[in-house]
Order: sequence, then C-alpha cells, then structure tokens
Amino acid sequence: MVIFYRYGHIYIIVPLPVCSRLYLETILKVHYLQHVAFEGLSSLEPILRAKGHEITATHLYKGDQLPSVQDLDWLIVMGGPMGIYDEDDFSWLKAEKTFIRETIHCEKIVLGICLGAQFIADALGAKVFKNQYKEIGWFDIKRTPAAGNTILSTALPDHMEVFHWHGDTFEIPQGAVLLASSDACKNQAFIMHDRIVGLQFHLETTMQSARALIENCRDELDSSPYVQDESTMLSNTDRFVTINEAMRLVLEALESKNT
Repeated sequence: MVIFYRYGHIYIIVPLPVCSRLYLETILKVHYLQHVAFEGLSSLEPILRAKGHEITATHLYKGDQLPSVQDLDWLIVMGGPMGIYDEDDFSWLKAEKTFIRETIHCEKIVLGICLGAQFIADALGAKVFKNQYKEIGWFDIKRTPAAGNTILSTALPDHMEVFHWHGDTFEIPQGAVLLASSDACKNQAFIMHDRIVGLQFHLETTMQSARALIENCRDELDSSPYVQDESTMLSNTDRFVTINEAMRLVLEALESKNT
C-alpha cells in the first residue's frame, strides 16, 4: 500500500505498512461472518451500502473459506442459535475464533452482535456462560454511567427498549467498558479501545428478520419470565425503526473514530 503526494509536477511515493490504519478514502472493506441462513445483516446492509462501503461475507454454514485479515477494514460477527463452545457440532467454530482473534490483534474495527459479541468476549479472554434467564423479545436496557465517556455516549440513550434473543451471556473482558444492562442480564454490551464493540442485544433486527428468527427458533418460546410470545414481539413496527436508527448511530460512531 502506498500514498502518492503531488508537489507541482513531482510525485512522491510513500509506502505504508500492511496493517496500517490510515485510510485514504471513506470507503471501507466490511466483512461479516454469518452462522445460519436466517440471521444476516438486516438493517446493517442498507446503512453500510448508503456509505458506499464494500461488503463481503463468509457464510460459515455453507462451508465458505475465511478471508485474509489484511483484506478487510471492519469485521462484523452476526448471531446464531449455536453456542461458542459447540465445536463438536460445528467444525468451523475453531477457525472462526482464531480469525476473530487475529482481526482484533491487527487493530481492525470489530462489531459482534449476540453470538458475535460472545465470540469477541471469548477472544478477549472473558468467559461465556449460560445466563440465569433466557431473554427473547422487547426489554429495556439501561446505559451505564461509564458508557457516557465512550464514543457511543450519544448512540445509546439512558434507557432503551431493544430486541433480544439469547440464552447465554459473557463476562466483560478486562480493559473493556460495560455499556448497558437489563433486568434479565447484567452484561448487555461492552466497548474496548473505541473500535471493538459487543452487543448482546439486537439493534439490526427488522420486522422481516424477527419473523425469520421466530419461524426458525419457535421452539425457544417457552413462556419463561423474559420470553415474549410471537404476537407481542411483532406488534409494533415503530420499535424496529427506533433500534435501526440506534444501529446507524453505533456504526457512525465507530467509523468516525477509526477512519
């Protein structure tokens, strides 16, 4: 990678290291990891495309090969119904974990959602374990005081109703900042180095993707204390608009800080 500087009619070529985080333009190479057919980018895709970013994907459930870390600026790790320790059932989990660690080490932007946040926590040395309650549906999160001192201070309001679908949770990695909690789950989100974000909840969910989750994971709707029924989850379209706007603000905060 090189930069061309022009002084009059003279061009000076300045080489940059492979892992340089100096971006010559606002177009970023965004790569995402998808674990099942029914959990894709959802509202993330139009937000990223509106910015002109290049989007590529590894569909792990199809057996796709992982790219070189050097070929991306930003990694997004999506959700899925499996657990991060289910390596006997999903042979690609071990390679995925190594890839996430390498991406973090090379100082890329990394965003994990639900299962993806658990992968990132694990990569940073934190434990992932079964939460006391399964949390599925619309429940409030409360922003922590420490979150107000991060780049996501304006992206996440003091209180917000967000969409959840998880049974596991994570410890907050050493050096990371806890961003939010809910009644059912203390550790809902974290940020580290202003470029690594894990969200246990879903801001990217749309009405369409919520329907797909319900259709494919209906057996998890067990009427336990923090599990809503299908009609309740799909009753208000405005809630999806609100969380998708918050998702846009999270992406913009990460981009503006790291480009």
